[in-house]
Amino acid sequence: MRLFADSASDLPKQFFEDENLVLFPLRVHIGDKDYDDIRGIDSKKVFDAIRSGTHPKTSQVSPEEVLKAFEQLAKDGEEGYYISFSSELSGTYSTAVMVADQVREEYPDLKLTILDSKAASLGYGMLVKEAARLRSAGHPLNEIIEKTRLMAEHMQSLFTVEDLDYMAKGGRISKGSAFVGGLLNIKPLLHVEEGKLVPIEKLRGRKKVIKRMVELMRERGTDWSGQTVSISHGDDLEYAHLLKKEIEENLHPKQVEIYMIGSVIAAHTGPGTLAVFFLDQIKA
Repeated sequence: MRLFADSASDLPKQFFEDENLVLFPLRVHIGDKDYDDIRGIDSKKVFDAIRSGTHPKTSQVSPEEVLKAFEQLAKDGEEGYYISFSSELSGTYSTAVMVADQVREEYPDLKLTILDSKAASLGYGMLVKEAARLRSAGHPLNEIIEKTRLMAEHMQSLFTVEDLDYMAKGGRISKGSAFVGGLLNIKPLLHVEEGKLVPIEKLRGRKKVIKRMVELMRERGTDWSGQTVSISHGDDLEYAHLLKKEIEENLHPKQVEIYMIGSVIAAHTGPGTLAVFFLDQIKA
């Protein structure tokens, strides 16, 4: 059984290697140079570029790389499962579906399922980790697909950014809104709804944002004692540890993991971003 995932899952390179996952890297463009995410660049370089005044750009996974991987899967006669970055945030999912249809014209017995995670960063990464865990435990592919689909339906994502200008440059909010927000130290609180980024409210200052995040987690989450919560941060480990402390003291989850945001997500959100991912009405 072969598992595929792309770099917008924000999982480290070592995880892909240790779990024998096929990595589809999205692309990061800084100046006149192009990089394969994870393979050729890390998010620290992206954050440093942004701080220096550069605005990195990104593009989806190479169709040629997807084609090569799917053709090899068909030739080897293995089962395959690709959990993809949200179709609302990237064209990677639709490209993978198109390529799979193309491969089936030559290899009609291609055994491949593609899931639109409707998630980003570690919300997506948690699905990939669960699929890898289930495979290692010997679960059949149909059970892995069923469980990760259910998990995707119940994934909750909350995040904020340190500087609204980064989102304005990416077209996420107006430049006027970013200017006013910066003057007043306003921090937006957003979530992912049906794969799209949706604003919830605006708050003044980091401490209020963290407090509100934990309040919303309490409202939306369940089964904390059995659940692993994931936090991703934009090159600001101190900020991430503040959120982790509040979560542990107020919700007492089974585990809280912290990761650096990956290069592609970093290019759109900027330094100081903070995000938390958890499940709502199903057990972790």
